[in-house]
Amino acid sequence: MVLATLVLGLAIGVVKVLRDGRVRDRAGDRLTEASLGAPLGERATLVQFSTAFCQPCRATRRILADVSAVVPGVTHVEIDAESRLDLVRELDIMRTPTVLVLDEAGNIVKRASGQPRKQDVLAALADAVPHRPSHPPSHESDEK
Repeated sequence: MVLATLVLGLAIGVVKVLRDGRVRDRAGDRLTEASLGAPLGERATLVQFSTAFCQPCRATRRILADVSAVVPGVTHVEIDAESRLDLVRELDIMRTPTVLVLDEAGNIVKRASGQPRKQDVLAALADAVPHRPSHPPSHESDEK
């Protein structure tokens, strides 16, 4: 009995470690400026659900602030989960921090529970942000 309990505990711990902070696809839900209580980013929005005493929430806040500072058109919005239980229930937020990556229209394209790594947030943004050409197309004819 004790061995079975230890094995079950170990299995739960391994699953938690493997899933913690991983960015996963998420489609179907959409958030508006009204539901967020803040404007959406021009190209994408990073939404963080936090609570007052959540230690990983502080580190996540720094990561998302850094990313939004270096990626043009990306906004970081932090939501206090305790004061927005309606949104927490609607989006099935089970823990803090939870990070949602929204595209320019407010569609949720990625989701991470737990503290994400900066490179994972940047990769998720690459999927959410519309790709713009690096230089404008030439209107000159190739014929001479």
